[in-house]
Formats: sequence, structure tokens, C-alpha cells
Amino acid sequence: MTQEEALTILKTGVNVFLTGEPGSGKTHTINEYVAYLRKNDISPAITASTGIAATHIGGFTIHSWSGIGIRKQLSPYDLEMLEMNQRLHRRISAAPILIIDEISMLDGKTLILVDRVCRRIKRSEQAFGGMQVVFVGDFFQLPPIAREGDPPLQFAFSSESWSTASPVVCYLSEQHRQEDPAFLDVLSALRRGALDELHKAKFVGRYVRPEDISALAVTKLFPHNADVNRLNEAELAKLPHPPRTFHMTSRGALPLVEQLKRGCLSPEMLTLKKGARVMFTKNNFEAGFVNGTTGEVAGFRKDDGMPVIDTRNGMRTADPMEWTIADGAKVLARIEQVPLRLAWAMTVHKSQGMSMDAAFMDLSTAFEYGQGYVALSRVRTFAGLHLGGLNDKALEVHPDVLSHDAAFRILSEQLRTAFHGMNKSEVAKLQSDFIVACEGRAVPESGKRSVKAKRAKK
Repeated sequence: MTQEEALTILKTGVNVFLTGEPGSGKTHTINEYVAYLRKNDISPAITASTGIAATHIGGFTIHSWSGIGIRKQLSPYDLEMLEMNQRLHRRISAAPILIIDEISMLDGKTLILVDRVCRRIKRSEQAFGGMQVVFVGDFFQLPPIAREGDPPLQFAFSSESWSTASPVVCYLSEQHRQEDPAFLDVLSALRRGALDELHKAKFVGRYVRPEDISALAVTKLFPHNADVNRLNEAELAKLPHPPRTFHMTSRGALPLVEQLKRGCLSPEMLTLKKGARVMFTKNNFEAGFVNGTTGEVAGFRKDDGMPVIDTRNGMRTADPMEWTIADGAKVLARIEQVPLRLAWAMTVHKSQGMSMDAAFMDLSTAFEYGQGYVALSRVRTFAGLHLGGLNDKALEVHPDVLSHDAAFRILSEQLRTAFHGMNKSEVAKLQSDFIVACEGRAVPESGKRSVKAKRAKK
């Protein structure tokens, strides 16, 4: 399914699971949908399963948005207290659409809790209180992470609330990241659980000798934080130049500020030196960089001391940028920092969602399904892939995900065929009716606003 087809379906108001391989345009499609909604005076609730993902999209974690926090269950008393929380009540009551990004990392039991809160506050027995729910993500990537000693967590698609919501599947098939057909073939085989010896042989030429690793001027990915911190600190200490430190500033409610800080890839105290290997942590298309663009600190601007970064596409100045949490048009919390982090190394977990021109990865200690696939799919070509090691776990996909993926693809193709069988006026009416149901203000092609729609009777 193309992005345009998925966007057309989203606009009709049905519940949707938007999925696809890394680089297929899931984030772009959701951004287009959110822009369309806002253009029509509709404010969706934008959430994600993790702080990092929520920070990327400028939204809440689903735990914070729904008020469940760290709870693993909700008693009748808990539900009553949440319903009495005026801010939470206003937020959920006003939301006609709930978007949950990185759904692969949200466990099924948590999804049930969110569903229960939405039904209670909206006083509706419909799934999620009758909101349109949009699940976004790729279950081949990192799964829900259980605490040490706890049993494995349930995938969201196995949840009763997923079944009740009954989302249609929009499986994006276009590829906008990988530029190398041979590399894409290997990734696709890994995703299908069909990686054979011929595929594995293609990795052989991408191994780097241990003595050559330190000379690689690319970001290095590791499964564990300890390896990342050790390498970044050691490499920065080697540089003979004086350090410059940039401090994060913040405004807003403390719990939300803390959520932003936890999710932001730029640290609260960022120490740089000339020659430091860095990575941009936010998109700024006008300035010529995106989240994942790497380079080297060439120096610091004379007038204000901001770092100037030498990237493969030229010099870029890293002026401070904001990360925010907004509730509709109201900004509840914001942090500001130079959008950089040291990038000699980072964890596979924090790389999810990034596109890199090149990276070194040592997956010899991979310990979780999805780690290998996430790491390998960050780069665009075999030429950009530098390997230190691969264990068997890095090349495994979760068997439950593999079996469900085949069904998701079939459902998506059936949906695509059904929509192509509908005439354009029928689809347009569904879209128009949904704007009315959301109390939006339809914007015709001319761009002039119509009279604000009245709430549809249920």
C-alpha cells in the first residue's frame, strides 16, 4: 500500500494499524495525517509507547496521556480517581483521535488499561471510548521490555483491546531509506525469517578488523549502554581542544519536563570539543539536517559560541531547538538544547527511528528479538554497514510476529482492493462525515473554511 492510499483510509475515521518496513514512510504518513486534521480544526492526541519516541513526535507517552503512569493494573478506586482528575478528564474527553506511535514496544496489558480509562472518562463502551485509534509501528522492531525476572510481555496485537478496536491494516510497501537492492533483499529475507547461507555470506565482506575499528569515522551501535558510555567518554577525552558545555533549559510542569528530558537524545549537559563526533537529534530541514545526521565539530561560531558541524553535505550550525509536549494548541512543557549528542557510539534502542548513511555495529552480544533488525536497517546500503560481530539472536525474528505479519500483509492488500472498488464520492463522503463527527471545520480545496460542523448524533 502506498502512503497516499493509507492517508486516504486514515481520513475516513476507521481504526488503523499503520505498519511497514523501516524507511517505508510511517512517520511521514502520520505527520501528513496530523497536518490534515489540524488544518480542519481537529486536535488529535499524539502519544508514543516510550519517552524517546514521544519526544520525536512532540507528544506524550501513552502512560502519561492516559494517566495510568507506571500502574500495571487499575482498581475501581483508581478509575474513579482518574475520572475525577479534571485535567485528565478534559484531555481525554476532548480527544476525537488517539495516535500511539512505536506500538511494538507497548505491552498488551497496558493497552487494556488505556482502553479502560478512555471508556470510563468518555462514558462509552466502544473501544477506547469511541475515538479513532491509530496504532503506528513495526512489530519486527524492539518488543515490549519486561523487567528482569518478570515473564515476557504480551504484544499489543494479542490484546483484547486490540481485537475490540479491530483496526484495519495499512501495510506500507514503498521504500524510502534503503538504496541498495542487494541490502534490501537481505533485510526482507531477515524479516520473513528466510535468511539463508547466501544472504549471510553477504555480511562477510562488511566485517571490520578489530585494529581498524577506532579509525572508523562513523557512529557505532551496541546493544548495551555500558559499551556506549565508555567509548564516548574515552574518545572525547582524547581530543586536545578545550571543552564547551551547553546546558539544557526547561519550562513547564515538572513531571512533563522530566518526561521530555528522559526522551531527549541530547543530554542535559552537553560537552563538546573541536573534532568531536556528533549526531543531530532533531529534524530541521531548512537548516539541512535531520535526526540521525552525523558530522564532526569543526569549531564554534564567534558571535555566540554555537557549534558548527562539518557534515557530508556541508557545514551546519547547531542552534538551540525546542522539544515540547502540547495538548492541542497549548504547550504544557518545553526544553531547549543544542540538538546534538556525542556519536562515537549509541545504543541500538536509541537508534530506532533514525536513518544513517553509515554505522558500525557490534551485535555479538545482542540479547533481544528485533535488536539486530533495528540496527541493520538504520543504514541505507551495504557500503554503509560496518560489522564487528553478529550472534544468532541478532538474526532472529520473533515467531509470533512472523506469523502475524503474513496475516497483516493479506489484510492490507484486501483493504487496498476494497477501497479501490469504492467510487471517489463515496470515500469523500466518509471523510467529510468524519470531520463533522470530530466537530472539525472542513477546508475545501480552495482553502476557505466552511462553517464549523455540528457534533454528529450518535
